[in-house]
Amino acid sequence: MSAARSKKINKLNGLAGLEHSSGPIENHGREDDSLANASSKSSGVTLRYATALFDLALSEKKLAAVEKDLARFDALLNGSSDLMRLVRSPVFSADEQLKAISALLKKVKITGLVGNFVQVVTRNRRLFAMVGMLQVFRELLAEHKGEATADVTVAKELTAAESKELKAALKSVVGKEVAINATVDPSLLGGMIVKVGSRQIDTSLRTRLSSLKLALKEVG
Repeated sequence: MSAARSKKINKLNGLAGLEHSSGPIENHGREDDSLANASSKSSGVTLRYATALFDLALSEKKLAAVEKDLARFDALLNGSSDLMRLVRSPVFSADEQLKAISALLKKVKITGLVGNFVQVVTRNRRLFAMVGMLQVFRELLAEHKGEATADVTVAKELTAAESKELKAALKSVVGKEVAINATVDPSLLGGMIVKVGSRQIDTSLRTRLSSLKLALKEVG
């Protein structure tokens, strides 16, 4: 490992207090129980790690590159149920996770700060909180840019034109530029769910069908 790469990894560890946060997650019982325990710890973990990465990217003037690589890694997570299980499940050993994650990063050529960051998270047994870390980083970045963030769940991936139109519509509502965090959920059937801060708008076909079924039951 080069001296420069080692220095960056040490910065990530030091900034977040990563090596001394609360010890690794161990699988002492059923997977569901371990996942519940992991979830209860994730809030503080996500903030520490995401802030560490954001501060380092900002200090090295690499926010744009880090944002791009994180978006690529996020797309990989959302596009593979197997990868998501590897990330969230404590049944895999640290060695198994690190081997799989390192191979993936090499294959898709995610290196630099994001590559180092993901491997540090993996070594420290914090992969269970990776999805949250990505979300917090996006929020920190949006705040840095003076933007609002919108979590958008859609039945199928938005086109560039649809994303542009949605951003314009949201900007007219919140009064500032909006960064969209889009997630695909085919079970929505159609439409979308948009959440900005405490406000949520659900125009999904699934919800409309549920409302229709409820109304029909009441009439019957």
